[in-house]
Amino acid sequence: MIRANSSRSYGLSDIGNIEGSSAHLVPVSPGAGAPHRTLDDIREQVAQEVAVRAITNAKTVDGVRIGVTFTYSKSNEEEFLTRVADVIQHQLVLAEHLFVVATTGGLAAEANPLMICGSSIEFVQRAILLASSKFIGRIKPVVAEETLWIALVEDIGTSTYDEVALWDVVSKSTRAPIDPLEPPPGSRGIDQILSDVRAKIQRITPLQAYEELRESQVGAPTFLVDIRPAAQREMHGGIHGSLIIERNVLEWRFDPRSESRLAIVDRYDLRVIIFCQEGYTSSLAAFALQELGLLNATDIIGGYQAWINAGLPTDVTQPRSLVSLAGSIV
Repeated sequence: MIRANSSRSYGLSDIGNIEGSSAHLVPVSPGAGAPHRTLDDIREQVAQEVAVRAITNAKTVDGVRIGVTFTYSKSNEEEFLTRVADVIQHQLVLAEHLFVVATTGGLAAEANPLMICGSSIEFVQRAILLASSKFIGRIKPVVAEETLWIALVEDIGTSTYDEVALWDVVSKSTRAPIDPLEPPPGSRGIDQILSDVRAKIQRITPLQAYEELRESQVGAPTFLVDIRPAAQREMHGGIHGSLIIERNVLEWRFDPRSESRLAIVDRYDLRVIIFCQEGYTSSLAAFALQELGLLNATDIIGGYQAWINAGLPTDVTQPRSLVSLAGSIV
């Protein structure tokens, strides 16, 4: 029999020293008073200490205990992490949980094991998918069970990114799923968005737009902009003198900062009057231009349909287009 010649507690790094050197061991007679400790006993003790530390430092998210722990290991890392997982799952057998334990350092290894264990297959599977995405190109699975997963990760723990990323993994993997029929907190329906936008712009009627365009003297250049798609223009016609700038490129064409802007967009006080077919999309478009700094942008109430209903002039055959002047499509 043998026993260690020191009474101090052993860390995992001591295991390799005990295994590789006899200088730390002395013979013990069968009748010695203190029971001898095997290497397996020491491994078990260290695994328990790491597991307890992980549980102690854990957080609770939606009723689930989560934790991320880094520890130093020297040999038999996969076996050691399996022991840690066993202890965690035994201690939290009645509680929902998800933990990540990773080893760092060692014998200058290019990759170290990372272990994910949890109380449910769903937690572990979500964590696997997220971890694989965050460590893409660095990760290689080696053990895959229902509630236990171990992979080799290159350079794990060498940057602050790794720990932050792993906390994000366990946090997002354990969030309670939302009711797919309930809108997420903070979201808004399109009617609310449209109402909020219209409260910030001064919309005008078709007649007001027509009269404004006919004024001989204006404080700033004024443009009527048709943002409807080609199919609507071909079906319903257009307004003579309007600029055809489809909605998907509007911001790039009317941003004075953009390299794809129109030649006429050389100032921020432009008066831009936007219309669509019925006056919904145009409100959102006008607000988008205001966000770019064109604070005089507005839209026509009721859109092109209201313009027709008001009996104002239209150009059914060939509305003017400046798309050719706009540069490449964004």
